[in-house]
Amino acid sequence: MRNRKYFAWMGFFLLVGMILTPQTRAEEAHYPPAANRTVSFQKDIEPVLRQNCAKCHARGKAEGGFRMDVRDLVLIGSNTGRVVQTGDSQNSYLTHLISGVDSSVRMPPSGELLSEEQVGLIRAWIDQGLPWPDGINLGRFKEAELEPREVIVPAAKAIHSENPVDRLLESYFQKNEIEFPDRVDDRLFARRAYLDTIGLLPPPDQLEAFLEDDSPDKRNALVEDLLSRNQEYAENWITFWNDLLRNDFTGTGYIDGGRKQITDWLYHSLEANKPYNQFVHELVDPVTGSEGFIKGIVWRGVTNSSQTPAMQAAQNIGQVFMGINLKCASCHDSFISNWTLKDSYGLASVFSDDPLEIHRCDNPTGDHAPIKFLYEELGTVDPNLSRDRRAEQLANILTDEQNGRFARTFVNRLWARLLGHGLIEPNDEMDRDPWSKDILDWLATDFIENDFDVKHTLRVILTSKAYQLPSSSWNGQNDKNFVFTGPVVKRMTAEQFRDSLCAITNHWPGEPGTDLKIDNMVDGVTQTRSWMLKRDPFTVAMGRPNRDQINSQRSPYATTLQALELTNGSTLYDLLEQGAGRLISDHGQSKEELVHYLFFYGLGREATEAEKGMVLEMIGDEISAENVEDVLWSLAMLPEFQLIY
Repeated sequence: MRNRKYFAWMGFFLLVGMILTPQTRAEEAHYPPAANRTVSFQKDIEPVLRQNCAKCHARGKAEGGFRMDVRDLVLIGSNTGRVVQTGDSQNSYLTHLISGVDSSVRMPPSGELLSEEQVGLIRAWIDQGLPWPDGINLGRFKEAELEPREVIVPAAKAIHSENPVDRLLESYFQKNEIEFPDRVDDRLFARRAYLDTIGLLPPPDQLEAFLEDDSPDKRNALVEDLLSRNQEYAENWITFWNDLLRNDFTGTGYIDGGRKQITDWLYHSLEANKPYNQFVHELVDPVTGSEGFIKGIVWRGVTNSSQTPAMQAAQNIGQVFMGINLKCASCHDSFISNWTLKDSYGLASVFSDDPLEIHRCDNPTGDHAPIKFLYEELGTVDPNLSRDRRAEQLANILTDEQNGRFARTFVNRLWARLLGHGLIEPNDEMDRDPWSKDILDWLATDFIENDFDVKHTLRVILTSKAYQLPSSSWNGQNDKNFVFTGPVVKRMTAEQFRDSLCAITNHWPGEPGTDLKIDNMVDGVTQTRSWMLKRDPFTVAMGRPNRDQINSQRSPYATTLQALELTNGSTLYDLLEQGAGRLISDHGQSKEELVHYLFFYGLGREATEAEKGMVLEMIGDEISAENVEDVLWSLAMLPEFQLIY
């Protein structure tokens, strides 16, 4: 009997000890101090909880009986009791768990612990009463609003600019305690504007005329002139769109009819500056020449159910025009967004003649998704209509002025293309927070109000002080910490690199691809720009992608393959060898004239005395093709040539 009572009491004390352990440990432990400031749930707390806690304690998961989708669930606690003592972080079990003072009961249970700063922020949040704004549910991922947002543009203070982008940027700089920098000089601006607008370096005579111009609005006039060069503009921007719409004229599917190029329609749409809403409408509800985008690729052999042409259409529309990733949700409900299999199949069904059976991880479920647009509040697609009429209805909804996400996605792509870093990055993930919501929303609203005129928005950006600020480098490792101070240094595209060398030497080798079909253009071409040619080892190494998949952003990083191709590649060797001969023919009368021409065209400046001496020594006593080829190669290897500062 005595033994029974002894063990019963021991069991009781053990149970009490287990219940009181969190409180006792909390009183004894030394935790990182609470942050000494008012915390913002959305900026300080929500990102930490979503990244470290929601996987096990939200979205239908309740490890240990604890859920934290919303504030009320946090207050309920877990299977063993309360986890948070509101107003008292020192005695909150959550503090004990996330501090990692006891490795047997740490949270997260594996991987990196929260930093001391993060623990301090959560402690301050608890001490400040667990503030939790209405409408935030960790069981759902944050989504950007759909409607366009009107932005009130402040008056300029210290800067002299009527451009709304600059006035909004001035407020951003003041908030971040950044002094508004001076603009780059005329030489650098001209080089930047030429390459970004028409994809070519400024010819020496045009650059010299611009530098000698004393008129105060000459930069605006230059932008206007460049945007008016419709053919050169189209030849530069078609590369951007070929990547984004995965359009080519050679490659997978073109031989057996499983794919159709849209090059003729695309080129003439760019040349005519077709309004963006009409441009997209004609891609989604195809007209003659634009059918290839929705057609997709009919892959040969066994195909995963997530890669049927209808599913490709849904994924591509979501990614390109709305900044939405449906690829995960084409196989299973997404783990990184709110999109589900039913959403992806519902959009894909618009383009299917027969009802689409949902496949989860390539296994048929027996269910069929109703035909729908992703955001039904913007409009619905009538399932009783024919396939063509459904596509028309979808195109109308997608391009409607009330779809603010449609406009924001595109102006963000333009900003990223021109300034090297988007207002939102990556620019296919438009539910992320922009570094300037006001600039993004103003550009989107202005784009809509100006009838989706692409060149209008380009003009706004190109003539802004924001575009003309000195450039900076950015490693892109942690975009949450990005602070805009000016454009990010960009690399020339593969096409711009080759075309620049061809322009300098006035030698444009190669014939447009035999499969390239553009009415009223290719037959009379005198300059074979790189976009007209098939991929070759040089352009592949320099970043021209395989267009079997959408490529919204080329990698900015140098690679070993590039180094090998630049030093030993036969494509570049042939280009320089042939170009050197043409250079001597056109500019070989004087070594000094040749040096001036190469530096002024290639770098937009005169050679320094040291550079001039080195180049003259390379050329030697008599100008020869071999020596000029070496000079050309040396010039092309300079970061000052390859980068857009």
